[in-house]
Amino acid sequence: MNFSISTPALAFGMFALAAATFFAFPSSSNAADVPKADLVNRKELRVCADPADLPFSNQKGEGFENKIANIIGEELKLPVVYTWFPKATGFVRMTLNAKRCDLVIGWGQGDDMVLNTNAIYRSTTALIYKKGTGLDGVETLSDPRLRGKTIGMQQGSAGATLAAKYGLMANVHGYPMIVDRRYANPAEDMMNDIRKGDIAAGILWGPIAAYWAQRDGDPLVVVPLVKDAGASRIAFRITMGVRNGDDNWKRTLNDVIRKRQGDIDKVLLEYGVPLLVDDDTSTEMVTKPRTSASAESPATGGASTAASPSPAAPTP
Repeated sequence: MNFSISTPALAFGMFALAAATFFAFPSSSNAADVPKADLVNRKELRVCADPADLPFSNQKGEGFENKIANIIGEELKLPVVYTWFPKATGFVRMTLNAKRCDLVIGWGQGDDMVLNTNAIYRSTTALIYKKGTGLDGVETLSDPRLRGKTIGMQQGSAGATLAAKYGLMANVHGYPMIVDRRYANPAEDMMNDIRKGDIAAGILWGPIAAYWAQRDGDPLVVVPLVKDAGASRIAFRITMGVRNGDDNWKRTLNDVIRKRQGDIDKVLLEYGVPLLVDDDTSTEMVTKPRTSASAESPATGGASTAASPSPAAPTP
C-alpha cells in the first residue's frame, strides 16, 4: 500500500499555530469566514481505492472508478496516484482520514463518514436470472413467477427489504455484503449459482450485477428494478467523498463534475451501469451521456423511459 504523505507536517503545524494566534478571538460576524486548512495535495490527485473491487476499481486500473479518476486528473491536470486498502471496515479511517489520500471516487450520498460532493450518478438495484428458466419477461419483484423460488440476496441490502415487501423471503439464499474482495467475491458467487440452477434469481446492486452477469459463463438477464411500487427506495445517489472540512476541495470537484458529467456518464454506460435521472420521484433511465449535471430531463435528450429487460451491455 502507498501510505506516503506529501504535505509537510511542519509547514502545516506552523500555519495552524499562526492561524490560532491571529483568530484567537474572532467576532461572531467573521468567525464563519476563517479559512479552513486542509492537507489536500495540489500536485497529485491522491485517490483512496480498493485494490480488488471490480467493477469499481482494481490495481490494474480496470474499474469504472479508475476511469473516472483519470477524468478528474485530466481536468485538474494532475497525475493520479493511489492508496490501496480493502473497502471494508476501517477503509475511510485508514485512508482518507489518515491523510494518505484525498478522494474516494464512489461513496453513498448522506454518509457522514465523508463530505459528499455532488452526485456523479444515481443507480438502482437489479434482478438477475438465466434466460429460458421460466422467468423471461419478469420486470418486477411483484411478479407471481418469483413466488416460491430460491432467490439470492445480500444480507441487509435495500433490495432484500423490497423483496420482503413482496413475500420473497421464504427461500432466500444469503450472500455477505462487506468482505475483503481480494479473497471473496459474493457477486460472482451469486452469478455462478444462478447459472448452475442452485438459485433461480438474484437481487443485487445494479452496477455490480451488470458487470458480473457478463463474466465467466453465459450472459445473464439483468433487469433494473424501476417498475415496482417502492422502486425509488432502492435507488441511490453515488458521490465522491472527501474529508469533512475540505470544503474548498469539494467545490473544486463539484466544478469538475459539472464540466465532465458527460464523460463520466459515457464511462458508466460502457460498463452497463443502470443510470437513473437525478430525481427522487422518478425511475426514468439515462441512456446516453448528459451534457451537464443538470441536463437530465427527456427534453434535453439525456434520458428515456426504461426499455424491456435484456442482457446487460458487455463491459470493457
